[in-house]
Amino acid sequence: MKKGKYLFAAGALLLALAAKAQQLMPVDQGSTVEFVISNLGFDVTGKLNGLNGKVLFDEKNLSASSFAVTVNAASIDTDNGTRDKHLRGEDYFDVKTYPQIKIQSVKVAKSVTPGYYVVFARLTIKETTKDISFPFTVTAEAGAYRFKGEFNIKRRDFGVGGKNTISNDLKVKLNVLAKK
Repeated sequence: MKKGKYLFAAGALLLALAAKAQQLMPVDQGSTVEFVISNLGFDVTGKLNGLNGKVLFDEKNLSASSFAVTVNAASIDTDNGTRDKHLRGEDYFDVKTYPQIKIQSVKVAKSVTPGYYVVFARLTIKETTKDISFPFTVTAEAGAYRFKGEFNIKRRDFGVGGKNTISNDLKVKLNVLAKK
């Protein structure tokens, strides 16, 4: 009888820990997904929207935390309609074939830098998936959390564009609001 009681208590504790992770949805309003890339020595900035997915976050139990988020590749906006149309085409994002850019976390951990966490994730652009990791901060807001971080990638690693005047180095800046 005692063994059953302990198993029940252990099961209840595990369910309680799993339930503590806040299930959140990323939202466009109040969020920004921005990028910066050099073209002929000048910085070109752009943004993406159409956030979708699920975020589970529990700062006291990071093993229960995860991110599965997509952004609409066709939403690319550099404030230049001709360039944006070219970026949506086959040579770059090929949005007809690959409509989403995806980030799926593998692990979330506390950073050695106070106030920061680190996400280890798989980034998928077009048909290529690569491991990435980057530090981020979390701020609680009314009924929501704000996640901020940035990372660098090599665009050619993902088959985006050819060898031309555009830099291979791309910086992505995330400021994502996720609500209950």
